[in-house]
Amino acid sequence: MMDLFKGKKVLYVHGFASSGQSGTVTRIREVLTQATVIAPDIPIHPEEAITLLNKVCESEKPDLIIGTSMGGMYAEMLRGYDRILVNPALRMGDTMKEHGMIGAQHFQNPRQDGVQDFMVTKALVKEYKDITERCFDGVDNDEQHCVWGLFGDEDTTVNTYDLFREHYTQAVRFHGEHRMNDNSFMHSVVPVIRWISDRQEGRERPIVYISIRALMDQYGKPFSSSQKAIRQLLETYQLYFVAPALVDAQHYADVNAWLYEYINVPAYAHTIFTNQLNLLYGDYLIDTQKVDGMATVIEFGSDTFKTWDDIIPYFERLGGQ
Repeated sequence: MMDLFKGKKVLYVHGFASSGQSGTVTRIREVLTQATVIAPDIPIHPEEAITLLNKVCESEKPDLIIGTSMGGMYAEMLRGYDRILVNPALRMGDTMKEHGMIGAQHFQNPRQDGVQDFMVTKALVKEYKDITERCFDGVDNDEQHCVWGLFGDEDTTVNTYDLFREHYTQAVRFHGEHRMNDNSFMHSVVPVIRWISDRQEGRERPIVYISIRALMDQYGKPFSSSQKAIRQLLETYQLYFVAPALVDAQHYADVNAWLYEYINVPAYAHTIFTNQLNLLYGDYLIDTQKVDGMATVIEFGSDTFKTWDDIIPYFERLGGQ
């Protein structure tokens, strides 16, 4: 992870009433230690904000833009760059009105100009409503592949998942609230950063298929240490989850719901339903039984790999091979 986005530039666009000195900026710099993280203070007036951000993009040419909340709204409009929008306030004016944000406000983090307080007026709310009318302008097929939307399932401030899905396909829900914390950042945002880095670098990671049988115990709960193992594997491997293909449509929904509830890592289009495990083309298959196929089988529950605590050191020794 230390080399993730090494030598590249990341632009972070903060949320409303925040600044470029927020805890999220610190978190990004701690994880992307070899990247240059640019985090300007965003002006309150939206036209000034988008003008500033366009100038920053023109001069810095960031390799990745991450925007949260209001910053996600602005990031959506910065065409031509790889972007991650976390709980984006794509209808910012409506959000301000719904949450009674009119009146005196206080910046949550220090700003370079030293300003601590500001006023939200009805005129300012209208400015935000007007600028969000420009969201989704010019979204073409190339943009579809540049933009990821991440949406917390406990976000009570903004809910633009359906709106985002009307224009983009790469939408991921994660366990989390509106504010991004260490858990949601590490387990939901960082995997997407890694996918974007792989695409930019033309990097192909070894593939690990994980059978649902090796994840779920007889009581429908995840096996001990399986979640820890998956999060470690995500750092060096491309993961796919595998389940039997059945006629019952509810089965497919149940499997995906279980993976979302207990595994909760972005598995965008990474669930495979098949009864022919021997046809899976990849490097490793973790399953509860031996399979004659193209992937090396890690037999969960066998004498060698009785538990996930036995599987973890095996892959650690492989070192991503």
